[in-house]
Amino acid sequence: MRPSSAKAKGRRLQNQIRELILENFPQLHPDDVKTAIMGESGEDIKLSPAARNLFPYSVEAKNVEKLNIWTALDQANENTKENTHPILFFKRNHSKLYVAFEAEHLFELLDKCGK
Repeated sequence: MRPSSAKAKGRRLQNQIRELILENFPQLHPDDVKTAIMGESGEDIKLSPAARNLFPYSVEAKNVEKLNIWTALDQANENTKENTHPILFFKRNHSKLYVAFEAEHLFELLDKCGK
């Protein structure tokens, strides 16, 4: 795959994640959620303080056919901002979109839902 095609594939996933955040938090404005420029270090989705308050995650996005999950999770952890949780969104061609984050955080979320 050409580097430009790989970047376009990654950009499509970032845009998909951005749209999901905006759809699920209609109180946010489009400027509250931006995608990173390809090759830019740090989070793949840039959030305003208002967006970060509603969606407290540092996003790493991978749209690849073969994913080294451990490397991707390490990258997500390295790019995590203060007071957020690392989250990895990943997919490949013709697959659904998946997320990975720490199991402990899942149970924190479930505990909040049960209260």
